[in-house]
Amino acid sequence: MRELALDDIEALAVGAWILGTGGGGSPYLGLLNMRRLYAERHRIELISPLDLAEEDWVAVVSNMGAPLIGQERLADSRNIARAVEVQEALLGEKFRAVMSLEIGGGNGIQPLMAAAHLGLPVVDADTMGRAYPEAQMTSVAVGDLRPYPCVLYDPRGIEAVVTQVPSWKWMERVSRKICVEMGSIASTCKAPRTGHEVKEWGIHFTVTKAIGIGHRVRAAQRHHADPVAAILDEGKGKLLFRGKIVDVARRTTEGFLRGRAAIDGLDEDRGSRLAARDCVPKRVGSGVAR
Repeated sequence: MRELALDDIEALAVGAWILGTGGGGSPYLGLLNMRRLYAERHRIELISPLDLAEEDWVAVVSNMGAPLIGQERLADSRNIARAVEVQEALLGEKFRAVMSLEIGGGNGIQPLMAAAHLGLPVVDADTMGRAYPEAQMTSVAVGDLRPYPCVLYDPRGIEAVVTQVPSWKWMERVSRKICVEMGSIASTCKAPRTGHEVKEWGIHFTVTKAIGIGHRVRAAQRHHADPVAAILDEGKGKLLFRGKIVDVARRTTEGFLRGRAAIDGLDEDRGSRLAARDCVPKRVGSGVAR
């Protein structure tokens, strides 16, 4: 295990935002929580998924709901910790570590917030490698691992547990309805995973990846270099389109943030427009749809 410095967490917030590509909510409020927790002398240790014992239990956490609501209802690190405690009581076993459901966006910070209160390490892994909107889109769902029980908790002290469902899609539908009733945002602890399952189906070293991207971007900004070039180099990426955002519309519905965006091309992409609507991107103006 290695202890994360506050500078690593600052970088994680940047990298998680980039890996989320707009999903998972903003990491900023979670980062504010972590700054405060570190000021209170809490510290976070990162553990490799390969160092877990086969029988270790891992708590998989995330916020569920519409990111726009998450900006209105300020994050409280005690909420995600409480969701883990409820799941631990149901399990009847102690968790060895906490892991993020998705490294993208604000959910990349959630396991750190829980770990600070619970005194647990954070696993250097997640189940998405970025941010996706629904439960059946995780790597553990692809592996057909058990989707229940799922704990949901909100700031009013409401605790809800989905104890059994026939499929991951049903877990998404049922837990999303509960989340909507909680105000379209809830702290969740998903079905517990064993060390064996994390090794087999987790997406490994994504926390380190996000931190690395964040460090490169912050260094580029300090030296007035191109942060996009830094991202492409660190993440082994490819530039597909360069432009400026000219229109954004958002709406919260059924526990999701939906909307559309339009980007007008610059430089070699001048004269083209990249448009996205409800997570379905489309290239228009050049005769190419994606």
